[in-house]
This record gives sequence, C-alpha cells and structure tokens, in this order.
Amino acid sequence: MASFTSDELNYIVFRYLRESGFAHSAFVLGCEAGIDKCSIDGNLVPLGALITFVQKGHQYMEMEANLTCQSDTDVDEDFSFLRSLDLITKDAHELWQMVKEKKKTQEKGKDKEFDSKYEGKVDGARERAKQYREKECENDKERVEKDKGREKQHEDHTDSGISGGLEPVDTSITSTYHICKISSPDVIILEGHTSEVCVCAWSPAGSLLASGSGDSTARIWTIGDEIRRSSLQNHPSVLVLKHFEGETNENGKDVLALDWNEDGTLLATGCFDGRTTIWSSNGELRRILEKHKRSILSLKWNKKGDYLLTGSGDTTAIVWDVKTGKQIQQFEVHSGSLLDVDWQNNVSFATSSTDKMIYVCKIGKTCPIRTFSGHQDEVNCVRWNPTGSLLASCSDDVTVKIWSMKQDKYVHDLRDHAKEIYTISWSPTGSGTNNPNQQLVLASASFDSTVKLWGVEEGRLLCSLNGHRDAVYSVAFSPNGEYLASGSCDKSMHIWSVKEGKIVKTYTGNGEIFQVCWNKEGDKIAACFRDSTVCVMDFRM
Repeated sequence: MASFTSDELNYIVFRYLRESGFAHSAFVLGCEAGIDKCSIDGNLVPLGALITFVQKGHQYMEMEANLTCQSDTDVDEDFSFLRSLDLITKDAHELWQMVKEKKKTQEKGKDKEFDSKYEGKVDGARERAKQYREKECENDKERVEKDKGREKQHEDHTDSGISGGLEPVDTSITSTYHICKISSPDVIILEGHTSEVCVCAWSPAGSLLASGSGDSTARIWTIGDEIRRSSLQNHPSVLVLKHFEGETNENGKDVLALDWNEDGTLLATGCFDGRTTIWSSNGELRRILEKHKRSILSLKWNKKGDYLLTGSGDTTAIVWDVKTGKQIQQFEVHSGSLLDVDWQNNVSFATSSTDKMIYVCKIGKTCPIRTFSGHQDEVNCVRWNPTGSLLASCSDDVTVKIWSMKQDKYVHDLRDHAKEIYTISWSPTGSGTNNPNQQLVLASASFDSTVKLWGVEEGRLLCSLNGHRDAVYSVAFSPNGEYLASGSCDKSMHIWSVKEGKIVKTYTGNGEIFQVCWNKEGDKIAACFRDSTVCVMDFRM
C-alpha cells in the first residue's frame, strides 16, 4: 500500500488527466503505478474511488482556465486555497467563488498587517516613539549634573571665537542652560485640527503655511508679518482642505505628506488611502491622482514644477504629469514599502524602502540607473545635497551613509548614534548655494534623543547636540544655514547655533513634535504637534 497526502494525490491525478487527454481510466493509472489502495488525509480509499477524479477532470481544466484568465497570481497558489474534498464535491463555478472569497480574506489580512506594521511610519512614527522614549529619572539627573560641570568649559570654548566655517566642538556638550525661551507674545498657536498634525510646510512664495493631519484634512494658514501684533481681530485666516465627502471625516484619509511646488501656486497632499490631491494656493481642488494601492508616505515636486513624485506603501513610485493628471511612469523596483523619495534634478530621483535598498531612477528608464546597497535595516530617509552631487541616507541600522553617483559603494559610513536614525537634512551652504562661504553640513536626528552634525568632506562628526530628552523626529536648517531647528517627542523645539553648537532659543508645547520648518525669510519657524495644534514662532536674533 502506498500513502499520499491529499495535495500529492490531487497533483498526480490532475497532471495525469491533463496529459493523457482522459484516454485512460483511474484503474489503469493505478495498475500502471502498482497501487491498489491509497491514503487521503489519513483515510484509506479504494483505488476505484479515484474514478471520481476522472469525472471531475473537466472541472479541473475549467477551473485552471478561470484562474489563468482572471487571476494575477500563480495558478498553483490559487489551487492551494482548496481542499481535496472541495475538488471532489463542488463544480468549477463553486470552486472559483471559494478562491475569490479566500483571496479577498487573505488580502484584508495583509492590509491589516500593513496598517499595524507601518502605522508609526505614516503618522510621524507615533507608535515607535513610545518604544524608544527614555524617561528614566535617575539617568536624567546624572546627565544634568554632568552638564553643569561642563557648562564653564563650553562657555570658554565658544567665547574664544570660531571663524572660517564650522569647526569641530566637544561632541559631548549639552547646552541647555542660560538659553532664551520663546515667550508667549512671540508664538501663535493655530487651532482647528481635531487629530495629530503629522506634517507642515511653508509656501516658498509668501506667508502661507500648510499643515496635514490625521483628521483627514489639510489646512492653509495665512500668517501675518508681525506675529507679535496678532490679536483676535487679525488672527490668521485658514482654508480647510477636506479629503472626504459629507459632514464627517472618513477613516483612512489621514494626510501623511504634503509639498508646495516651486512658485507656491500648488499644494500636493498624500493620504493613507493612497490618493494624492492637488490644490491651488486659495484652496481650490485641482486634481485627484489615483493609482497607488496603499498609503502615500512621501511626495515631492520637481524644481521645474511639471512633475510630481509619489512614494507608497504599495512598494512603487509614480511620476505624474500634473497638468494632465496622467502618470508618466510607475517604478516597481523595490520589494518593500517606499519610505522616502527625493528629486536629484527634474528627471532623476532617489527612493528608499523597508527592503534596505536605495535606487536612483530616471524618467524613461525602466531599470534604476544606480543601485545603492549597504544598509542593514529599513532606510527611513534619503536627501540629495543642494547641488545633487551627493546623496545622504539614514536607517534603522543606526548609520548615516553618503553616496556618490560615481560609485556603487558608499563614500562615508557615519556611525555615532545609539538608536535608529529617523531623518536627515543638508545645510543650504557650500559651493553652488546662496551661502558659498560656509561649510556644507549634514544633520541627523535619532531616537537616541540627539542631533548630530557631520562634516561631509572628511566624513567625521563635528558636533553632537544633546539638549533633547526624547526621540527627535525633525530637523531643519534656517535659509542662511546659521541655525538648526529640531523637534522632539519631549514636546520641545530647540533652535541651535550651528557655529557654536548650542541652544539659543527653545519652545515647549503640549505634545510631541512631528515636524519643524522655516519660512523663506528665516524669521519664522512652524512646528506641528501631536495635540492637534500648529505653532508659529517669531525668530529674530
């Protein structure tokens, strides 16, 4: 007696029926194989019972034809949804309905798994914040005492004067004393969102500030020149951009990404449901771009403003022609969710993913023009330097890497953080910028509560900014490159002197800060908070 599993038996009979054209009976099949009995799922079955499979042969063939024509997956994978009893007792139509229902259930399970796994990524890492917070009182006390002992040393260092660009400073310095807190008259608190505010961005042309929230709306705020003069009479006006129909918000339409075009006339917003929406600066809906199957985790306009690049949790990036609303090209090069995208120029861009890979793609090319591998964990952020000659990346593998299009291997592997690095930012300085006499610097923000400044030419740590007490989500350089703003899960925003490596101003709100950004003139800073508010601070030294 031979023993087969039901899957093995199904496969043997099915393939036999296909190849024989049903010219033989199941009995002949058994005689040729020397089998008189078999075991199906542990039960002995006379070989004569296999004649049932012969009678079902046409249904097998019809079933396979249906799957081949109507499914975009492997046929053998579709057959795996069925049990041997199903194949014997049900006709082809019933089998096809079963496959469709089971596949639908499986997809729902995958979506649920995706939503759970990447919830922290898409809403400003809210879940991962909890995991990496350091609220050990004893450690904080020890650090404060240590900082007090270094305070005089730091003052002596900064008083000596530093010229000719940023010089390395003591990387262990924590400058949290004798700093100026931003006072209430210098702050406008923008209220109206009903959920956490994930992203914010100033328009490059004027006094407009955009914010995107988990409440399914984006808002465009008009901020006056003089924050100090704000009052109930001239409180900032606001345009509410709804990403839902009807009176109530819809689940899954959280606004996770937004970006202004170069002249500030159009705002693009990306939602959790995979839709990208284009708005005018006065709040008019221009276009809805629908192709992605999962969340928009990053989007960017090219400098020319004719193309919009979107990166999604569905593993693809799409370049859109905004005038026509048509996709120019969809890039399917990653095997994991895209976490970030960034343009190198008007036609080439970089993408990073949970698959640990970085690709540089070009419109019109089906394959990447450069592949960067070297990270050992998810790559959270990619940024080109101001001239597009170098690409920086940061990862959960606790490293920052610098890449050049001239070689596959990284130019620098920067290691000094103790935990995952969430974001990076280049200074608007160096050759080819508006600040050519200042050194090009890269800032990195980590869940280890520090911000680090790196000298890119030498590939070395210049300064460690240790003023925060929790994970740092966002960093942004001022337009002149002299200051750096950082926003943290400790509810505080610090403004640092890049040259001296110390805090010059600070502001504390009522929730974790997900993003900070400067206006074009460099005299205002915006921060968006988990407590559903956006704050705009006057910054004048």
